[in-house]
Amino acid sequence: MSKRLELLFLNEAGGNVTIGIDDPIEPVVGADVSAAMDTIIQNSTFTSTNGDVIGKRGARLVERTVEDIDIEQG
Repeated sequence: MSKRLELLFLNEAGGNVTIGIDDPIEPVVGADVSAAMDTIIQNSTFTSTNGDVIGKRGARLVERTVEDIDIEQG
């Protein structure tokens, strides 16, 4: 099972920008994530094709489970 922290931002054009962090340090603390997002916005750390990120839309922790299925090959 893998985990990914997704930081969801708005850009200058009103579009959505997602920044993903694989295997984040746990536990993921909302206040820490929010503070990191504020720093990203204040420092214009990331930009998109439609401008800098200017606002927070949210954050989410995504878990992914992969299960192989046996099939007959031939």
